[in-house]
Amino acid sequence: MFPTLSGKTLYLQIYPDRFLIRDTNEGKAAEITSPTPFSHPRTLLGNFTEAEKTLKQGLNKIGKAFISPSVLIHPMERIEGGLTQIEERAFLELVVGCGAKRVKLWTGRPLLDHEVVAKLKEK
Repeated sequence: MFPTLSGKTLYLQIYPDRFLIRDTNEGKAAEITSPTPFSHPRTLLGNFTEAEKTLKQGLNKIGKAFISPSVLIHPMERIEGGLTQIEERAFLELVVGCGAKRVKLWTGRPLLDHEVVAKLKEK
């Protein structure tokens, strides 16, 4: 997976075929666009394998040493009417598959770093 740097808190915004990842501890950010689309016209996550590959590349851009960060996932588009249980599970499994230890899903306005940390601490 990723070498060592636990205790990191990441804010993952998901757009069609791209991720914006921000390390709330250091303020580093990376944007990665998938060369092969992972979104579908009805949902942000249509190709799980490609999304996972792209997310891992984005995490490597932020820092080569992530082990079990805490991640707040924020789907930014295609959420009209709310997310289905299947979409929620797919987002959570995507991030856990990339090595996250604690993952939460957020829908709403974009958050500042301290708000991301607070959301992850909520039960």
